[in-house]
Amino acid sequence: MQPRELAQRIGSKKAPIVVDVRTGFEFKAGHISGALHAPIWKMLLRLVSLPPDKQSELVVLCELGPRAVMGKALLGFLGYQNVTLLTGHMAGWRRDGLPLER
Repeated sequence: MQPRELAQRIGSKKAPIVVDVRTGFEFKAGHISGALHAPIWKMLLRLVSLPPDKQSELVVLCELGPRAVMGKALLGFLGYQNVTLLTGHMAGWRRDGLPLER
């Protein structure tokens, strides 16, 4: 999903669940409003509350991409079937000048 499309969907209240797999430090420095903070290690240990509906639309992101790819694979392993990546990840979101929550 493109950053501007996600921003538009957030603004229209029809947004997918945004899953941010970055570290706590990165997340606190700035994240997409309403994002679920779910570092991969916490998902592995089941220390994060994921949506109960496995059909939920999820958009996964990290800073540059590799962790998000792992997060998407892990969510698939956990049974989530509607998972995509944010194109450009947080670097792209910031490059497009889109809003951050701190």
